[in-house]
Amino acid sequence: MPAGVATLLLPSVRRLGAAAPSAPVATALGRGDLRIGLDAGRRAQLLRHLHPVPQHWPVAALTRQRDAGDAAGAAWLRADPCRVQPDINGARLLAVGEGLGLDAQDAAQLLPALKPLFGDAGMPIDAPVPTRWYLRLPPSSSLPAFTEPDDALGADLFEHLAQGPEGRRWRSLLSEAQVVLHNHPWNARRQEAGRPAINSLWFWGGGVLPDHVGSDHAQVCSDEDVAGALASAAGVARPLPARFDAGGGDLLFDLVALRDAATLERDWLLPALDAVRARALDALHLDFADGSVRTLTRGQRWRFWRRPASGFASA
Repeated sequence: MPAGVATLLLPSVRRLGAAAPSAPVATALGRGDLRIGLDAGRRAQLLRHLHPVPQHWPVAALTRQRDAGDAAGAAWLRADPCRVQPDINGARLLAVGEGLGLDAQDAAQLLPALKPLFGDAGMPIDAPVPTRWYLRLPPSSSLPAFTEPDDALGADLFEHLAQGPEGRRWRSLLSEAQVVLHNHPWNARRQEAGRPAINSLWFWGGGVLPDHVGSDHAQVCSDEDVAGALASAAGVARPLPARFDAGGGDLLFDLVALRDAATLERDWLLPALDAVRARALDALHLDFADGSVRTLTRGQRWRFWRRPASGFASA
């Protein structure tokens, strides 16, 4: 079997903490090639490897297609359930979707109360997955710019609401939805059970399905919904294994949710470096969400003059 190439998608370096890498990893990092200054953020990281045509970012349509298989012929907008906490200066977004521990009963209780509001506005709401709620819109719908939830968590809610004339309608719908959710008795039951109230919605990811999604990778292994939806559209989606497996071909492993550097080393970096040394891999690419990429190859072992890296961020 010919040697392949592996890419690990990793969180930004600061999220891995300040712990120093082990000696084998530090040596490999120090002798590897480093590219910096690439576009930062999760969206840019994914678009380096998965390419919607035409180029745009229709997250809602892509995840809808994976969740329900009916995204064609409409525009879609995520209207994910969320928790907003009022404070002295306004309100803050504290949790969205999966962070709220939702199940099918939550969706079954809350969605019927929201359907008249959005149905009258010409955009039916439903939830094929309890943590991902959708609005269906006409394909030609003009949508304002919406902020992705990861960019707004912990921040002032009002700084991230849709602006301008198009945004006014969505701010009004959001206010009405918040009233419906605030008054719903199901939220009182959630709070009595020690679970957070679902008191708002987060609009984001609007658009229509791309004509095609391309990728240079033979397999994209991810448990994250956006990466998984892009990979499914490209026909290369696979579940994320528990640890590194060289397999064959050009493989990508999405580890952006990983925060423990020791687990990253034990389950991923050390087995991958062993595969490089054994010629099972031609190269290992470490793509960080902050816009840096390290490339590690077997031939770099002769770079004795390079010092071991003191951390993942070391040049």
